[in-house]
Amino acid sequence: MDKLLLVEDDVSLGKGIMDFLKMEGFDAIWAQTLEDARKVDLKDVDLIIQDWMLPDGQGIDFLKELRSNGNTTPMIILTAKTDLIDKVVGLESGANDYMTKPFETRELLARIRVQLRIGEQGGNNNGNNAVDTKGILTLGKLKIDNDTREVTWDGGLVELTKMEFDFLKLLVENPNRALSRDEILNKVWGYECYPSTRTVDTHVLQLRQKFNENLIETVRGIGYKLRPQHAQ
Repeated sequence: MDKLLLVEDDVSLGKGIMDFLKMEGFDAIWAQTLEDARKVDLKDVDLIIQDWMLPDGQGIDFLKELRSNGNTTPMIILTAKTDLIDKVVGLESGANDYMTKPFETRELLARIRVQLRIGEQGGNNNGNNAVDTKGILTLGKLKIDNDTREVTWDGGLVELTKMEFDFLKLLVENPNRALSRDEILNKVWGYECYPSTRTVDTHVLQLRQKFNENLIETVRGIGYKLRPQHAQ
């Protein structure tokens, strides 16, 4: 489930957006001031929806802070400003998109999905994609050596079975992508040795016990996906 941060001081608008986001299946946090937004742990946040004008400052300043600190979490700016120069300032400061109030929630949803899709395809650089160097996949604390079939987590060697290794490698090669149980079974176990989907669930449990338990997320009705931010 994608996690969003909404920074908006208008209570009526904020409540409407929050209700809509939750109805669409997002895990959403609402901050009504910059002070509250700064308290949020952004390593778990996939996208920020940021109002320009807030009681304790300008959202554009928060955006600049994030970018200067190397945080590239996608951000959509919400504002009542309509001048072209304001849009240019927002985008040049590091915003990924810009919406002028009032707007339709369906349009906001479409823009959110575009930014999340770009992120999944590697459009931003939050360390969310594994780097393959000389046969070694690296994703944060996690390293997978394809030649020796050794896996380390935060510098320590982790013992895995053959299937656990192949399953983990498949997830790391497809960060943030929801993989169905059938697809996992096909690619890891193969059709010639096709166990039940319960086998996938069992292996997820085993991997969660050996790594961060939040590393592999359950996608209801589909299967599982790896959340790269939990490997950092």
